[in-house]
Amino acid sequence: MGQDVEKLQELIDQHDRIVFFGGAGVSTESGIPDFRSKDGLYNQQYTYPPEEILSHTFFINHTKEFYEFYKDKMNSLKYEPNITHIKLTELEQKGILKAIVTQNIDGLHQKAGSKNVLELHGSVHRNYCMKCHAFYDEKFILESEGIPTCPKCGGKVKPDVILYEEGLDNATIEGAIRAISSADLLIIGGTSLVVYPAASFINYYRGKDMVLINKSSTGYDNDASLVINDAIGEVLKEAVLDVYK
Repeated sequence: MGQDVEKLQELIDQHDRIVFFGGAGVSTESGIPDFRSKDGLYNQQYTYPPEEILSHTFFINHTKEFYEFYKDKMNSLKYEPNITHIKLTELEQKGILKAIVTQNIDGLHQKAGSKNVLELHGSVHRNYCMKCHAFYDEKFILESEGIPTCPKCGGKVKPDVILYEEGLDNATIEGAIRAISSADLLIIGGTSLVVYPAASFINYYRGKDMVLINKSSTGYDNDASLVINDAIGEVLKEAVLDVYK
């Protein structure tokens, strides 16, 4: 990994409009389970398949069962940012990382101190009443018994996350495309780039150099100028360290 890390260091030093595009592999290093690995949520046994539970139809028709799964498996309050979140925050504070585009919903980038975070799939930290649109935090959801209900109007409270069968937020899409298309270096990490439409946004990148850091290969490896098949935390721990010497 030595020469690859040195190359990544050089690329970081040479650019000042960096955008990071990340996925579940960023958060697994904090202990949050992913979805698609052999130990991920999609390969565990439940009464209903997780893909079905995390759908709009299931939320509407089986709200109680949805929240039983959601409270058990989607709780992010007990997790802390890892070295990847911290190093990205350092790059942002240095002024060279302009945006983080994430597929994750755990809010760990913000918890680490990052400011410009575009959450393609929403956030567990935002929850809203479907009737009066009042907002509530994740703690409200976790402390609610049964189905979370708005104390103001009695409406059902829904997590502000993108479920299957739901479209992405237009403003977030526009922000992500704008950030990626204006970047001079795109670093992609912790994602196999198989979740659409999110993965398609990297096609808006117009820069020369693109870095892919993921434990396994992706369908975009041939488009990258640097591919590192390793844990992203270990890579950034070495690569970003020297930027501050």
